[in-house]
Amino acid sequence: MQESMEPKKYEFLADNPNVKVLPIMLSLIIGAFFAILNETLLNIALITLMDEFSISLPTVQWMATGFMLVMAVVIPISALLLQWFTTRQLFLGTMVVFTIGTIISASAPTFSILLVGRLIQAVGTGLLMPIIFNVFLLIYPPERRGKVMGLIGLVIMFAPAIGPTLSGVIVEYLGWRYLFIIVIPFALFSIAFAYKFLVNVSEVTKPKIDVISLVFSTIGFGGIVYGFSAAGESANGFLSGNVLVAIIAGAVGIVLFVIRQLKLDEPIMDLRVFRYPMFTHAVFMFVIIIMAMFASEIILPIYMQGPLALTAATAGLVLLPGSLLNGIMSPFMGHLFDKFGPRVLMIPATIVLSGTMFMMSRLTVDTPIWVVVLGYILIMLTVSAIMMPAETNGLNQLPKRLYPHGTAVMSTLQPVAGAIGVSVFISILNARQLKFLEQSATPQDQGTVSLAMVAGVELVYFIAFAMTIVAVILAFTVYRARPEELGETVVEQSE
Repeated sequence: MQESMEPKKYEFLADNPNVKVLPIMLSLIIGAFFAILNETLLNIALITLMDEFSISLPTVQWMATGFMLVMAVVIPISALLLQWFTTRQLFLGTMVVFTIGTIISASAPTFSILLVGRLIQAVGTGLLMPIIFNVFLLIYPPERRGKVMGLIGLVIMFAPAIGPTLSGVIVEYLGWRYLFIIVIPFALFSIAFAYKFLVNVSEVTKPKIDVISLVFSTIGFGGIVYGFSAAGESANGFLSGNVLVAIIAGAVGIVLFVIRQLKLDEPIMDLRVFRYPMFTHAVFMFVIIIMAMFASEIILPIYMQGPLALTAATAGLVLLPGSLLNGIMSPFMGHLFDKFGPRVLMIPATIVLSGTMFMMSRLTVDTPIWVVVLGYILIMLTVSAIMMPAETNGLNQLPKRLYPHGTAVMSTLQPVAGAIGVSVFISILNARQLKFLEQSATPQDQGTVSLAMVAGVELVYFIAFAMTIVAVILAFTVYRARPEELGETVVEQSE
């Protein structure tokens, strides 16, 4: 009897000497790294794919748009899946789906099949991050989560950040198919490793499935992501009919989804997480930083391959130092968060990020490459000091029963904020570029075209600068969050 009660003494698995935590972490991190790497792996390869399959820019952009669209649809239901399936079942299932999509993409004879493979990849990728966040919250106590979440930061920040660098080199020297071929053996290894070592850490409660909520969620988040993505691809921007319909339908769907979740006893995504002030604070900070980061990851390659006339490989290598430092510093920033709390990191980091965005708004056709390298380094360093500490601090304030819902909310925001950010910034860049050319006496001149693009890039970064000013203000209002039901949990276990 005593032996069966023993596990109840340990509130978190990391405190239980009988549980091997390291293999669990490795199982999750290996798979997630290569899955999330695919989010930005194709950014620089889009031009190559246009030539390969003789397709237009709006068509090829579905490689990015479709990916985010599928993620926006599947992530909101992750909280439900986390309560219906064991950790082991869910992780192995998502990795198998991701691997199937990767194999289809690598061998695709046509663009349509390539896109299908890409969308299947997105299903697996979309579910991985909620799984990882939820598992790590269950394994580690709040005072040790910063360093561990820094490791997750290495995955979700470093992997997509290094994507353009790897993509440029691989596409130029091996070909676009190797963007997928190289990932396959690592995905298979992750599946085999997880099959041997991964254990179940979550409780399967199998809550009631509300089909109406699933419909509202799909229409809401899918409509918003599609609408904003299509706006960046359409010549008429946000005035296009299909764009307006998608965004309005998405907004209505989200409103109906929110109303229904607040009425249900067992919501698919429990929005009561927003009752916790530091979680809400983290959400606002997260959205701002995601949009600022996407501005750089999308706009900088356009700027470097346009006005600066760099090759894809060179443009990728310019981003490499910032990407590497972001990955290296994420665990270190997590350790500082555990020791000093969020304010010590966020206040100086947001100030430096804001200054960097202003510096990038002064780019010209003659800007030296070292300025771009330095700017991207500062952006990625400050992002590592803001994003994961903010997210960890917000999740720390939630009671354990809300972990799946908190991670689902945070994970849903990434593709939604990314789609909105990319769409808005690309639309702004295009609008500013067209206006510049309309006012020019020589709109066909290549030098004029370069100046027009630079004008668009400058405006994008100035708007990003204004957004980061809001982040500075938020940083001064943050405080270290404590889990509110920790004492209640101990009492319940002792009883």
